[in-house]
Amino acid sequence: MAIEIENPILRLVNIVGGYGRMTILNGCSFDVARGAITTIIGPNGAGKSTTFKAIFGMLRIASGQILLEGRNIIGETQARLLGLGVCYVPQGRNIFPELSVRDNLELGGIALGTAASLRPRIEQALDRFPILREKAAAQASTLSGGQQKLLEIARGLIAEPKLMLIDEPSIGLSPIMVKDVFATLQQLRDGGTSILMVEQNARSALEISDYGIVLETGRTRLIGQAHDVLSDPRVARLFLGAEVDLNDDAA
Repeated sequence: MAIEIENPILRLVNIVGGYGRMTILNGCSFDVARGAITTIIGPNGAGKSTTFKAIFGMLRIASGQILLEGRNIIGETQARLLGLGVCYVPQGRNIFPELSVRDNLELGGIALGTAASLRPRIEQALDRFPILREKAAAQASTLSGGQQKLLEIARGLIAEPKLMLIDEPSIGLSPIMVKDVFATLQQLRDGGTSILMVEQNARSALEISDYGIVLETGRTRLIGQAHDVLSDPRVARLFLGAEVDLNDDAA
């Protein structure tokens, strides 16, 4: 299964890379569509989070290209990537728990300008997430898990990104909060933000996505419209825990 995406916002071309002498990505290639949600799924160890680290300048890359709107961004600093319109929301909790919600938002833009210049962006983020405005003066540690994830997303939006990388947004959340977070991502997509997501909750993620990508052993095995990936019997077997060869087109 393969599709052609016209004028992608991001293109990975034969990325080989890893940590030290360990290679995790083995020729990973795919395109990310503009104004869409693209979800990467795959078994543990497939290289999903490693792919994000490669994109965001946190990984040794031996060969290949990562093209943001046609520009190779390999070697760019994370501050520069923020300035180019890429933000990264890692998995887990990545807030400053003892600081207020507002202070966390201010830190999200610390590399982008002065406090005064960032104020309109912070107010816009608080308008987008009323629960965060209600708790703007509260310590971030007092927020629920789902509210903390919304804070991480809001902090990423301070950079006014063209492309948001978000890793495992549902981890540790209740089913209700997962729905809220996914609805927020859909709203961002509808507002024009391109979203690349890694998610173990494959069915729920693909149901709200436009495109799906399956990684296995650091290689792109399947890519297509999300509903086609979701209905592919090889994907169903993979996530039911059965052994499957994603190169087997007869499955």
